[in-house]
Amino acid sequence: MEDYRAAAQTVDALMKTLTGVGGLRLKYRITAGPGAADPDGLESREIYVEMAGSDKNLLLERNAELLHAIEHIAAKVLRLEMDEHDKISFDSNGYKAMRARELRLLADTAAERVRSTGRPYLFSPMSSRERRLLHLALRSCEDLKSESSGAGRDRSVAVYPKDWKGALLTPAPQRSGYGQRGSGRR
Repeated sequence: MEDYRAAAQTVDALMKTLTGVGGLRLKYRITAGPGAADPDGLESREIYVEMAGSDKNLLLERNAELLHAIEHIAAKVLRLEMDEHDKISFDSNGYKAMRARELRLLADTAAERVRSTGRPYLFSPMSSRERRLLHLALRSCEDLKSESSGAGRDRSVAVYPKDWKGALLTPAPQRSGYGQRGSGRR
């Protein structure tokens, strides 16, 4: 991203539309440039949008589906390529920081399990951003390797001993239907 000011103005216009025409009761703060950097260093964000207000819980329902959707729309409005989507990050109530800590704990637990059993471990399907966080959390484990497998909304991360010669794990396709996760999230 070359012009942080222009990008922040574009995001501001999107947020004004969502809060005005869209009727979402939210306040937001946009930080662009070096101040937007992730303090944990996992995300390579250049624009950070923190949202609060009476509709903040609506953003976090269904595994933060609306939060992720707004983030995705903002990335598209900024014309970011798919591999650049982590340059913009939206959050509410510290959800993403909490989820990042949770994913680190899951990665640590999976790493210990793989080490103790010598067998691979397959995580449940998750978003590309969460899979990336798992890969980053596991990169310091020199005795292990992680790989994504599956397709679309069924894509997940598998952790293997570094010298694993067996079959690679693939997630079972998830059925879609009433009461299950929708397909629009991936």
